[in-house]
Amino acid sequence: MKRAVFLIITLLITFRVIAQAEPANYTAALAKFTHYYNNNQPDSIFSMFSPEMKTALPLANFKPTTLQLKSQYGELVKTEFVKYGGSLAVYKATFKNSTFLLNLSLNAQNKLTGLLLSPYQESAAVPQAVDPSITESPILLKTLSGQISGTLVMPSNVTGKIPVVLIIGDAGATDRDGNNPKTGITANTYKLLAHDLGKNGIASVRYDKRMVGESVTTTTEAQLRIDDYGDDAVGLVNMLNDDQRFSKIVLFGHGEGAEVAMLAMFDEPVKAYISAEGWSEQAEKILTDEMKTKPKYQADEFKTILDSMRKGKTTPIVDPAIYYIARPSIQTFLMSWCRMSPIRGMKKIKIPTLIIQGTTDLAVTPDNADKLKKAKSDAALLLIKGMNHQLKDAPADEEQNAAVNSKPDAPLSAGLVPGIVDFVNKVR
Repeated sequence: MKRAVFLIITLLITFRVIAQAEPANYTAALAKFTHYYNNNQPDSIFSMFSPEMKTALPLANFKPTTLQLKSQYGELVKTEFVKYGGSLAVYKATFKNSTFLLNLSLNAQNKLTGLLLSPYQESAAVPQAVDPSITESPILLKTLSGQISGTLVMPSNVTGKIPVVLIIGDAGATDRDGNNPKTGITANTYKLLAHDLGKNGIASVRYDKRMVGESVTTTTEAQLRIDDYGDDAVGLVNMLNDDQRFSKIVLFGHGEGAEVAMLAMFDEPVKAYISAEGWSEQAEKILTDEMKTKPKYQADEFKTILDSMRKGKTTPIVDPAIYYIARPSIQTFLMSWCRMSPIRGMKKIKIPTLIIQGTTDLAVTPDNADKLKKAKSDAALLLIKGMNHQLKDAPADEEQNAAVNSKPDAPLSAGLVPGIVDFVNKVR
């Protein structure tokens, strides 16, 4: 897996910005852009491009990216002028589901030569104090397909180099804080973990997955593969390795993220690996088991789709009842995931490993941890009684267990952070 590199996909040039009023031609261009964007007219936006811009960002690439942006972030609700200088205008762009900085550049013919969204921060240059003992600050990784947006947590009083943990999120639209509102998960798991690690002298980076939150990508859902998540993690690993503040990098993968971490550790400067609530079975079995609770006609159709995927073929027509698990646009991702074997991956790992498992995890049951441990006998196993998949105390009752997942202020299980801190500090 190659290290992520910087890529400029527009002709936007950074100028020394001297504060000026918003030019009228930019006001008009922004109004047109907003109208076309909100009315799902990427072709009309493309017509606003200069010839050079059209060459740098062809319609075949621009159109699906714009439609995905609309689907993910919703309508552009309002824009607020921030600054202008050197033919570059910057706006605070408030979408229905997120806020960005929108950068526009026009040539003498009032054609777009630059169009770029970047993460919005009220005060990006100043780390945000969330607790006297830690600070939070934004990070941004530019990749071949866009940019990954995340948060760095540092202890406030740092002397010398310190360890840093890269937190790799679970399946689906899981954001940097560990939340996925689409599935009712608002537990703030990764945010709580990052803060607790910071209070114990360990830095961390957590980030929005590709296509989630403030991370922006040209990759469509139909193009996404699990290897793409691995590439993003590799890029962050290398960025952290270049940062002289850190003494060692530890990967923390949660759920599906435990498999993504396996993709990101080999031949990379990673000193240790933590698998939290990670699967031991291959995705094919996981998905098949899930369908056993569904009506027979749904399970049978899914089996047919799975048979096709084994042959490398997708199924374009799918019953809407199983869209959530097998819609055509995620079948390519499923094929890439099904090829992975956590057991084989665990056997190949040469670095210190910690396996974390909760006894009341109803999604990834404790036998998974046992199998992973058998695959790597020298791995440490931290079994936490009464901890569920979101790393919080929860009863075994299904309804009460799920209720904990929507409690962002509920603390992490008591034995979790001390176990991680002890493991990280022992790694050399």
